[in-house]
Amino acid sequence: MKTIKIAGVPEHFNLPWHMCIEDGEFEAVGIDLQWTDVPEGTGKMCQMLRDGETDIAVILTEGIIKDIAAGNPSSIVQVYVQSPLIWGIHVAANSSYNTLSDLENKKVAISRMGSGSHLMSIVNAQNQNWNTENLQFEIVNTIDGAVESLTSGKADYFMWERFMTQPLVDKGIFRRIADCPTPWPCFVIAVRNEVLEQHPKVIEQILDIINTTTEEFKLIPSIDRTLASKYNQKVEAIQEWLKLTRWSQKQMTAPTLDKIMEQLLKLQIIDKKLAKESILK
Repeated sequence: MKTIKIAGVPEHFNLPWHMCIEDGEFEAVGIDLQWTDVPEGTGKMCQMLRDGETDIAVILTEGIIKDIAAGNPSSIVQVYVQSPLIWGIHVAANSSYNTLSDLENKKVAISRMGSGSHLMSIVNAQNQNWNTENLQFEIVNTIDGAVESLTSGKADYFMWERFMTQPLVDKGIFRRIADCPTPWPCFVIAVRNEVLEQHPKVIEQILDIINTTTEEFKLIPSIDRTLASKYNQKVEAIQEWLKLTRWSQKQMTAPTLDKIMEQLLKLQIIDKKLAKESILK
């Protein structure tokens, strides 16, 4: 048995991995794939890849490209979710903010620096023609931290995947003011270079197994109900999410990577473009 550690957010996008693990599909080919849920998200997973705490991360595209540019010794081996991630922009239910323009120069709660919630707050500010120099951040680590921070007024707004935050909106804890979709495919699979060099066949087998599942995922009987009960969602919300979500079984193309790096440069999230060979394997 070859042990491989993998990390991802505890969100509905990653149910295909859990299904393959529970069904023993990796075990059947001699791979002990050990999953770790990382509620803190992308910034934390970048750190885990750097520290060798995980071998693979299912991670936000912009976050891992930024971190590889900053020296993370990992590579993207494939796009995992092709469709954009839809970030909801949330305020506390009782807050006086009602429109996006009310949030200019206000403090944004983020899980950590370099996370999706941090990078997308810059994308959103740029979309609104706000001065990104004026963005102020409150680090909250997790969605529970964001609830505490917005409710107590330590921060003013919080950006997170809109379907995962929907239960908080339904309960009257958050109010969603607007949506901000990522201008790129949202999730990729990144692997530490050392693991890629030592076990290329194992990584290939892992990708083959997950790709077979994601290709047919939407056709699984009652998958909407399974997702709804597992992630504390309404079935209608999950059905809408399934319609919008497209998994991928392919590596990112060079033109797509180039376009993403152009945008990250413009947003000053990276300071130079890298050769595609240093990001895609």
